[in-house]
Amino acid sequence: MILPRRQLLYLATLAAACPGLARGAKAQSYPSRPVHVVVGFGPGGSPEIIARLIGRSLAERLNQQFVIENRPGAGTTVAAEAVVHSPPDGYTLLLITLPNLTSGMLYERLPFDFMNDIMPIASATLLPQVMVVNPNFPAKTVRDFIAYAQANPGKVRFGSTGSGNLSHLSIELFKIMADVDIVHVPYRGAGPAQTDLFDGRIEGMFDTIPALVEPVRSGRLRALAVTTKKRLAALPDLPTVGDFVPGFEVNGFIGFGAPRGTPAEVVDKLNRAINAAVDDPKLQRRFADLGAIVFTGSPEDFVKFLGIEADKWGRVIRAANIRAE
Repeated sequence: MILPRRQLLYLATLAAACPGLARGAKAQSYPSRPVHVVVGFGPGGSPEIIARLIGRSLAERLNQQFVIENRPGAGTTVAAEAVVHSPPDGYTLLLITLPNLTSGMLYERLPFDFMNDIMPIASATLLPQVMVVNPNFPAKTVRDFIAYAQANPGKVRFGSTGSGNLSHLSIELFKIMADVDIVHVPYRGAGPAQTDLFDGRIEGMFDTIPALVEPVRSGRLRALAVTTKKRLAALPDLPTVGDFVPGFEVNGFIGFGAPRGTPAEVVDKLNRAINAAVDDPKLQRRFADLGAIVFTGSPEDFVKFLGIEADKWGRVIRAANIRAE
């Protein structure tokens, strides 16, 4: 059968439009089943708390369940590898944090390349830290602390939640920028480090505000400063470290990513939904309680931010010769 020329032209136009129609239909129908968000930490920490808060909001907005999966291990590389090897269909997401970004700098061999194998979707929050000391430590300000540390090189011990974690990187950056010689004492998590800090076996530490705010408010620890550029509503009376060490700024961060090759339409839909969730006033009030700062943008914005952070912390890791343990 020979079709009329007009009908042939119509069919050709329709065929050319089909890929776009198919992509649009895929984005409209997504998600049609539960979405899994893989978190590289155990239950109870700030990343998981924030992931669950955003996940509940996404479930309401997209009418589908967002399941939070804890897969701790090897500095978040277990979680990242699981997502890298998942189908790139938008149904397995990674909660992106700083250790995901620095893992390739700390581990000699990884079966994936985070920057190439994970597609950033959206940033969500910044997680600032607070610098604390045991109440019996003589310094009451960062200026006092620097003077004491310089007068007693190698005698001040600062704990961290583990080698290569942000609490450790903060110590190394502070050592470089404040020109002090303090001893890093790694622990397996915040709990053991805090116990020794309470008991005076170490003098201080950097850690996220949710982990330290209650001991600070109760007087079990003395807070010297926050690590943000500006003062924080969660601890409004505290100065910033940068007030005494110009240019010092440290923030953890939380965002979302997917396996490379995830359809752009799905990434865009998730980006819009995550931004809307994080911008919700109710969620922002909860973030403020946790000391988290809202930090949204496009996927391209998140890519640019990750590149800046990778350069910053790569220089610190190389200068301090840090390796994963």
